[in-house]
Amino acid sequence: MRKRFEQQTSLGQTPISEVKITTRCREAVVELLAALQQLFITEEYNTRVFNILESSILKGKKRTGRTGMDLWQIFVLAQVRLCMNISYDRLHYLSNNDKLLRQIMGVERDPGYGQIEFEYQNIYDNVSLLDDETIRELNGVVLSFGHEVFKKKEEAALRLKTDSFVVESRVHFPTDYNLLWDCLCKCIDVMEKFQKKHTCLTGWRKIGNWQSELKGFMRELGKSSCSGGRNKEERVKASATKYLNKSTGLISKLEKQKDEIPINDTADLAMICSLEHYIPLAKKHINLLQRRVMQGEQIPHQEKMFSVFEDYTEWITKGKLSPNVELGKKLGITTDQFDLIIDYQLMSQQQDRDVVVNLADRVLNKWKIASWSFDKGYWDKGNKELLETEIPLVIMPKLGKRNQQEAEQEHAPQYKRLRNKHSAIESNINELENRGLDKCPNYGIKHFKNYVGLGVCAYNLKKIGKSILEERRKQIKAMATYQKAA
Repeated sequence: MRKRFEQQTSLGQTPISEVKITTRCREAVVELLAALQQLFITEEYNTRVFNILESSILKGKKRTGRTGMDLWQIFVLAQVRLCMNISYDRLHYLSNNDKLLRQIMGVERDPGYGQIEFEYQNIYDNVSLLDDETIRELNGVVLSFGHEVFKKKEEAALRLKTDSFVVESRVHFPTDYNLLWDCLCKCIDVMEKFQKKHTCLTGWRKIGNWQSELKGFMRELGKSSCSGGRNKEERVKASATKYLNKSTGLISKLEKQKDEIPINDTADLAMICSLEHYIPLAKKHINLLQRRVMQGEQIPHQEKMFSVFEDYTEWITKGKLSPNVELGKKLGITTDQFDLIIDYQLMSQQQDRDVVVNLADRVLNKWKIASWSFDKGYWDKGNKELLETEIPLVIMPKLGKRNQQEAEQEHAPQYKRLRNKHSAIESNINELENRGLDKCPNYGIKHFKNYVGLGVCAYNLKKIGKSILEERRKQIKAMATYQKAA
């Protein structure tokens, strides 16, 4: 049975509330741990965090059995991973060797006493238990805690800024011929596993030859497409013809023999499902390649795929010189005057202007807003009129030609001051990318959402911790000045 944390302090162990965190270090993880310590020792927020973790992780679990990793340890390790933008391997190393981290986790003991150590798989399995809904609830608690640290008055209105950026997926650059290769390669891998498991399966003695020839034809087509010279179009078509013929032959062979494969257990059933998933995708890309290269057709954007594994991936062009194209999902964030992220949203096939109405519903139901700034991508006449009914100052520059009234409004001193301050959100985005939200290493849309949520939560905690340590530095400096004067 899991515990919130170990209540009974062991011999040689420093209580979490008494852990000394240096104020002379500006490392991000030190600021994060300072915030986590303060969150732990503040009874109100401690209770709220553990209630959320218990309702999610312990839901439907028996109160007896083997003791698992404490909820506090799971929460700390999840935040450290995103704050430092590290892999599970490095997180495993730090959890067993970083003294300050282990003290905040409540597992470090003095030399001479037995040390608690964590296994890699144990960390991986437990940190992965935090889902998107749980993380959003935790981030709500962290925001309340942060506003208390920053000494926000309850009735004080927020000054908000909203912008979006791209969190990239872990995918290679997509072309129809290399996506076709991905599908064929997975089909061949499945058939190799069937061949090893069921020796009675015949007709696949030369499966290695299929793989090497298909890969060779794929590379030949890629080189023909990239190179110049005379008769390029003929060379590309010749390479594509060989690649398409071989691919079509493999798919035909798979479809004929798929029903002959024995299914003895759930592993066999899973592999059959994998085949039934990748064969249609392979046929789709055979069709796209044939239409584009052989028939000279321009493929509509909505028919294209950008990854056969991470199928949620979008091709995003934001009109920038570098990078001109990004592959992933757009993430919209809204920050307040304390640089805390109060709202975030992953966009699915949406532009910035499409999310304003839902964003306003979420934010206005929770907070009082004094001003709210956007960039031109959010401009829409209906969006601005809607926000102006509830918010005194809406900074949303018009995309296009302005009439006299709009020009006067955008040249007003207060409007220009708030519009100039809007650029501060770019530094928040840059820090988020340093916290791990430049590219998601996890697979699947579910884990993508979890990763983004943990990145936002770690960012907020780091900002809070920085404020806590700055306040402690001021107190130390004031004390030193007082002692010197005395």
